Amino acid sequence: MSFQQSDSELRQEFGSVEESPALRIEEERAEQIIDALNADLAASYVLYHQLKKHHWNVEGAEFLELHRFLEEAYEDVEEQADAIAERAQAIGGVPVAGPTNLDDHSYVDFEGEDVYDVRTSLRNDMELFGDIVERFRDHIELTNSLGDYASEEVLRDAIDDYEEHAHHLEHYLEDDTLVVDEATH
Repeated sequence: MSFQQSDSELRQEFGSVEESPALRIEEERAEQIIDALNADLAASYVLYHQLKKHHWNVEGAEFLELHRFLEEAYEDVEEQADAIAERAQAIGGVPVAGPTNLDDHSYVDFEGEDVYDVRTSLRNDMELFGDIVERFRDHIELTNSLGDYASEEVLRDAIDDYEEHAHHLEHYLEDDTLVVDEATH
């Protein structure tokens, strides 16, 4: 069954901004912030799906620990994405949601459907976290400069989670391991 647009009444078009009489962020500033938040939301969902894929496909001696870590990471990313979406909506925007729009608005790329070895997968996840964290820093500065301290706080909370997971990935990728050399080849 397909969506029938004629059977519904459009409340707000994607890309439009309706100034919130309660939050009082002028439309021009809100538009800049919503664009940034939607880009962060889209990138977060790219990261979410990549982490989820690696959670499904992880194998090897550290399977269970990595499986659990990746599950915690994608759950945290999904929670932060939800907070970002809710903030974009609260200040008068429409959060990016569909697969095509997520792809169009993301500043990071999904690694694809192929399955890679565990180290490559984790390295790709660490890089993706790092790319998003860099952009979050820019968007934290933007929201602060535009006087939207609540959006700044949402991004600060997200960056805290993302940096923590990236740092754990960095530890997983270190050379020091208890796994015998024969088991890694």
